[in-house]
Amino acid sequence: MSQLVSPPRPVLNPMTEPLAPVPESGHIFDIQRRLGTADMDEHQYLRIDGIARHLQEAGVDHLVHTDAMDTHPHWIVRRTVIDVIRPVEWPAQLRVRRWCSGLSSRWVAMRVRIDSSSGGLIETEGFWIHMNKEAMSPSRMSDSFFDLMATTALDQRLRWKQWLTTPLPPVPGIPFPLRRTDIDHFEHVTNTAYWHAVHEYASPTTHLTQSPHRYILEYNKPIHFGDRVHLHPVHAPDSLTLYFTVENDIRAVAHLTPLPA
Repeated sequence: MSQLVSPPRPVLNPMTEPLAPVPESGHIFDIQRRLGTADMDEHQYLRIDGIARHLQEAGVDHLVHTDAMDTHPHWIVRRTVIDVIRPVEWPAQLRVRRWCSGLSSRWVAMRVRIDSSSGGLIETEGFWIHMNKEAMSPSRMSDSFFDLMATTALDQRLRWKQWLTTPLPPVPGIPFPLRRTDIDHFEHVTNTAYWHAVHEYASPTTHLTQSPHRYILEYNKPIHFGDRVHLHPVHAPDSLTLYFTVENDIRAVAHLTPLPA
């Protein structure tokens, strides 16, 4: 007697998979913001580092909104994914929605959707690690905070897996001098400072950004003030990859590619 065999499930590639949609229920932080002129480029579009600032500030406002600022104040971002579906053009009012799409006891995947009154749409997801600042190690979230975030989490056994694993290619490094304004309260380079470099190298690659496109930035090790940072850009017909190194040790990697049609 023949048996029916289910077709194999497709292997999903997280580098290209769409981000989770806005949940129909559960805890969603929903705020309005104005697009400021300091975050727009010469074409009056919201820059990639400006997007990163909105993500960071939305995270702080979300903690305040949930009365978790005193109990969960310290977080670091391990990976940020930013999908520019339609660029945000100034002037605009922004609707920023933030919710948890996955979590474990010490980290969360936080989705942020930015809709603009000018018709722009940006989808993002960040892998945030809750930190004990004194020990500089991941720390358990409280049960109440976990339970609130879990109301929208599709994955409640979230694990870290690095996406950008290609070794450093033999391309020359370009010095990237640090400034005091690039350093945060952990004494690390801020998230937005990395995106300044990404913007610098991504801006000329209009063939990658003229349609919906995805940025991925993974942070491997901290960069401290005084480190001699070099950038190693690798251009391909369908992508841009940017390595941040200190003495040829990869500290972060950024990747830009068009989204599948």
